[in-house]
Amino acid sequence: MRVKTQYVCQSCGYQAAKWHGRCPGCGSWNSMVEEIIPPTHEVGRRLEKDASDAPRPLDLSTLTERPEAFRRIPSGISEWDRVLGGGLVPGSLILIGGEPGVGKSTLVMQVALRYAGQGETVLYVSGEESVEQVGLRARRLGGDEKSFYLLSESRLEHIADVARKLHVRVLIIDSIQTMRHPDITSAPGSVAQVREGTTFLLDFAKTSGVATLIVGHVTKSGDIAGPRMLEHMVDTVLYFEGDRDHFYRLLRAMKNRFGSTYELGVFEMQDRGLIPHETPGELFLRERQEESIGSAVLVTIEGTRPFLLEIQALLVPSLYPAPRRTASGYDLNRLHMLLAVLEKKAGLHLMGQDAYVNVVGGMRIGEPAGDLATALAIASSFRERPLSARDVYLGEIGLTGEVRQIPRLLERLKEAQSRGFRRALVPPKGDRVLEQGGEKHISLEVVPVQTIQEALMVAFAY
Repeated sequence: MRVKTQYVCQSCGYQAAKWHGRCPGCGSWNSMVEEIIPPTHEVGRRLEKDASDAPRPLDLSTLTERPEAFRRIPSGISEWDRVLGGGLVPGSLILIGGEPGVGKSTLVMQVALRYAGQGETVLYVSGEESVEQVGLRARRLGGDEKSFYLLSESRLEHIADVARKLHVRVLIIDSIQTMRHPDITSAPGSVAQVREGTTFLLDFAKTSGVATLIVGHVTKSGDIAGPRMLEHMVDTVLYFEGDRDHFYRLLRAMKNRFGSTYELGVFEMQDRGLIPHETPGELFLRERQEESIGSAVLVTIEGTRPFLLEIQALLVPSLYPAPRRTASGYDLNRLHMLLAVLEKKAGLHLMGQDAYVNVVGGMRIGEPAGDLATALAIASSFRERPLSARDVYLGEIGLTGEVRQIPRLLERLKEAQSRGFRRALVPPKGDRVLEQGGEKHISLEVVPVQTIQEALMVAFAY
């Protein structure tokens, strides 16, 4: 029988009968890979087998009688449990993505060792390293648990058999791009292998009740390698972020069926592994210099916790007709808007200046509450005058130069006060927050400002 093939894009999953240099679906170059189409009778036989093994529906009263079977499994690592919503849910499938070298394997190894230390049976499967290599990393992190098993394997059906025999509670796959599905003939890492392999693990997790963690590589654009449907298939999508030049690592939940997606886990990379920080506080202000030109402090909210961040700006005369604008950790389009507002409403002549903005520590500001601090840092660099080291700046800036309200102002003020700051520039009527029960807890000076012009006068009047 003649074997039929098709060409599948490795970026988006687009299928074509012939090869294309550029994918008609997403426009990627050289991403079409040849794959074998399984015969129709084999697909039908597989569907019949799946139908015979289909689970029976259960009513709600039956499920509520078994709360222990679905209890969360806390790891004891505070930041990991915080992002997940309290711990692993049995039968859940979790995808962890991140750039190469950021510490994904170290994170899942520490999590696995913690679970094993609590008496949970854990199976760590590596498709890239030998058992000896993984064992060296486990010993370096201080692991020596008897219920922690290592396996170097890429065949998913064999991994599932081993997991069933060991009666594991937690299964870790490192990584999904190295796994092979028995019914797919394409190479590991292809769209078909990643898609079918994830489907296999999803079925295994739901039927066995094993909490399964899979590690995924990230492409140059920052997305998890493989089809986008991969993120829709799993229960939770975690991104582990961080710059190799910084010690800080951030764990974010981009999707979570069992908890919030607004929490942020903060870790610090050290020789003995990743150290969680339950109270980051001044973690990102450790190396801040007093009275530094072009530096301002703000309080941002990530999940349920406020964070103090330092934002820096540098302006230099441009040598090009179109000045350069660069932002790290800050939205570039919002930077363009702030520069235009400062030019038009505050009278700062910035058209001939190259502007560079950086959020210290590798953090990212995703809310407009950092506008006021960013604008004042830019003005500080332009005027060559430092801002007060004991001031924080909270507020959104509109196109007409007005300072607008921000949510959860009282929490931000309490955090700034606890870290020794004495004055806060806030949106108009921001002082009324103190009249609503906050005056007993806030002792720092709260100064409402109506516009960016007023904020500039107050900030530099010392």
